[in-house]
Amino acid sequence: MNSQNNISLLRIALAQINTLVGDIESNTDKLIKTANTAIQEFNADLVVFTELTLCSYPPEDLLYRQGMYRRIEEAIEKIRQNIKKSTVVFGYPQKTEHGLCNMAAIIQDGDLIAEYAKQQLPNYGVFDEKRYFIPGSLPCVFSINGFTVGVSICEDAWHSKTMTNIADSGAELILNLNASPYHAGKVQVREQVISDRVLETKIPLVYVNQVGGQDELVFDGGSFVMNADCTIAYRCADFEEDLACLEFKQTDYGLQTQAIEKINYLSDLESVYKALVLGVKDYVHKNGFKGAVIGLSGGIDSALTLAIAVDALGAENVMAVSMPSKHTAEMSINDAKTQADLMAVEFELVEINSIFDSFLTNLKPLFKDKEEDTTEENIQARIRGVILMALSNKFGRIVLTTGNKSEVAVGYCTLYGDMVGGYSVLKDVPKMLVYRLAHFRNTQAQVIPQRVIDRPPSAELAPDQKDEDSLPPYDILDPIIELYVEQDKCFDDIVAKGYQPEVVTRIIKLINQNEYKRRQAAPGVRISERAFGRDRRYPITSGFVR
Repeated sequence: MNSQNNISLLRIALAQINTLVGDIESNTDKLIKTANTAIQEFNADLVVFTELTLCSYPPEDLLYRQGMYRRIEEAIEKIRQNIKKSTVVFGYPQKTEHGLCNMAAIIQDGDLIAEYAKQQLPNYGVFDEKRYFIPGSLPCVFSINGFTVGVSICEDAWHSKTMTNIADSGAELILNLNASPYHAGKVQVREQVISDRVLETKIPLVYVNQVGGQDELVFDGGSFVMNADCTIAYRCADFEEDLACLEFKQTDYGLQTQAIEKINYLSDLESVYKALVLGVKDYVHKNGFKGAVIGLSGGIDSALTLAIAVDALGAENVMAVSMPSKHTAEMSINDAKTQADLMAVEFELVEINSIFDSFLTNLKPLFKDKEEDTTEENIQARIRGVILMALSNKFGRIVLTTGNKSEVAVGYCTLYGDMVGGYSVLKDVPKMLVYRLAHFRNTQAQVIPQRVIDRPPSAELAPDQKDEDSLPPYDILDPIIELYVEQDKCFDDIVAKGYQPEVVTRIIKLINQNEYKRRQAAPGVRISERAFGRDRRYPITSGFVR
């Protein structure tokens, strides 16, 4: 051990890394490189990684691939051979004679000295671990530098008995390996839960969390150490990789690490914005796209989407396309061009009037004497979708859709039109939050023209069209959506909050009948506790009314 000459000292490194689901070889190489950096630069005795480090989280049905487990075994052997002078703890899936376990390995001086199977398997929200894993039943502790250290994994820390059993096994400190996805307010929830466990066990806890985007989920990092007095001694960066090493010493109050003077936390808006940026960045890069293309309408949704895309990918990797029709205001084109110039992105203008007229000419015999309605509006949106997808195919750039959660909830969007794309940046961002995020981004640098923020929102698919011609004001719509979608409140509960019964009835009906659209929508960044996607699974065909 590095600290054999000072047995009362234990240096623990928190390895908060960004891994790629299924890429066992690259994840293993990153683990080895990070661990050796901690050992060589910080003289770390113990390097702690995240839950399911080797395959990353969540691997979903990749866990059914039999070839994974041979590769996992090879990865563990490679770690054993390449980390010889310290102790490393990391997560991986392991097949046992009883079933598949969500496991942690403890490798000390190149030897596998212990393994721990996660006991508490979450099966709610975005989690479905009981589909894959069987729970462990025994606590795990190991010795290092004369100290006894316990191991736990993520959900274990949310259960008092599991953690007190580890403490009762002699642990003087508990490690908790995590793949805890972000939603707004999650930092406070986590720290309160860990504080409860530390208060019960009266021993410090090292919480190491995954960081990075994985499809809809964003893992925000924010790994931390909590001393036995429930104070946060150290906190890693949010939304980026980090490696920190802390010295623990034996004191009259048990094992402790010296707290830094100030713990930094992001504001609510900054954390949401960073989550959106990281989600876009990792989705584009991890899936091998060369950049992004965005339909820039001159409205606030596409303006915020462009700002996020540029912050995630760099201006040189983003193309903005304005596609005006006869219903597009001149100020919309000008505002789109202004923002593109401010953000130094490539800007293209493709007028769709002639294409639209061609559609109408060819469809006229079929439509006969039918009056114009939303059909013609949707044709415009679908023309734009075709143009964006053509650019995507030609240049290898993903189309980022620009619809927000309010629109997606009630179906105020066109299937195969403005819903076209590979990733939906604002899918979980309600309209009123879109405005707040736009204001926030402009405090960093003025990149969204103020007129874009101030103008009443409009799809500009018909003369003098405004969103509020079809929908309640967003300051009424958004809370109803939140109550019904995120909190599962029923009609009576929502009306009791003071909303008009006829408005609530209409919104609930729209939400329910547009599930078929959402099922075909692109995945998007999850920032709430209940996003459309993997943690809200509703039937398309349903007789449920409200």
